Amino acid sequence: MPGAKLLHRLKAVLSGSKLPPTDYQRAQALIAAIDAGGIPLNAVRVNDIARKLGLDVPVTAPVEDTIARIRVALHRQEPPG
Repeated sequence: MPGAKLLHRLKAVLSGSKLPPTDYQRAQALIAAIDAGGIPLNAVRVNDIARKLGLDVPVTAPVEDTIARIRVALHRQEPPG
């Protein structure tokens, strides 16, 4: 339900608490960590990030392929305003 997400974000802004990262920000952080030499250890987390970007990710997909698809999706999408 998109309305619930919007209300949660609005409540966080008005109360002064820190907002949770958006799906786009999570994907950017994942790619930045990998580019800095990190190794993604949790394939479920990588798949979750990819799915929230709108990618269809089979459970059997290699993590490396999913990361490559996330990179393409980040280049294709503009950061949320």
